[in-house]
Amino acid sequence: MTSFAKWCSTNESKVSTHTVTLLSAEPEKLDDAKKLIAAAVPDYYTNPSRVAALLTKLGKDEAAAFVKGKLPTGKSLRSGELGEVLCNAYVLEISPFQRGIRRLRWRDHREMSMRGEDVLAFRFDATGKLRILKAEVKSAKAMNSTIVNKARDSLSAYSELPSPHALSFVADRLHETGEDVELADAIDAATLKDGIELSQITHLLFTFSGNNAGKILTDNLTKYGGSVKQKYVGLRVETHQQFIREVYELVAQ
Repeated sequence: MTSFAKWCSTNESKVSTHTVTLLSAEPEKLDDAKKLIAAAVPDYYTNPSRVAALLTKLGKDEAAAFVKGKLPTGKSLRSGELGEVLCNAYVLEISPFQRGIRRLRWRDHREMSMRGEDVLAFRFDATGKLRILKAEVKSAKAMNSTIVNKARDSLSAYSELPSPHALSFVADRLHETGEDVELADAIDAATLKDGIELSQITHLLFTFSGNNAGKILTDNLTKYGGSVKQKYVGLRVETHQQFIREVYELVAQ
């Protein structure tokens, strides 16, 4: 767990029926934050059981080398992927959407970005109906309206629904691993038979930056005129670039 509450202050505001949440990392708590995040990162790139098996069969150094080989080395890709990890962590810690996959485990190559929605998460409501969180993540030293607009465009793509490709990818991986066949079957039924309604969808736009993106997020959300529930989250770490570098350095140790 990345435990945002332990190292961030939080401010939440309303835009109509939607919310903007600003998380600001407290400078004196950044060292603890890096350790918490670095401890969580490997699970997003590989199944812990795989690492445990290598640890038993080959030893600590070899298991560590396996994990290190999964991590991106490029500055831009690291920025985006740590943003995705942090968004995933936020969803798991704060929201009711607790089911899905950690898609970075299925990258073709550690220096290649993946297609599709950055984060898809799922839950079943009290009636057993499938609910879906569609999230887009943007990470930049200085967040700006152009970047946020691109995220908004991605959320609005496919008539505001998750893309068929992304949903199929999740269902395929769940069937392959056998981790959550109930969810996989529900996704199959929704995409191939029953269809998905906008009322089943929640959008999350998550930014990770060195500047305060509050006004940019609020201005963007104010222009949204659709019917899907919106949640915008801006995580600010003033030492954005250094923070990313040092988290990955800790993971690779």
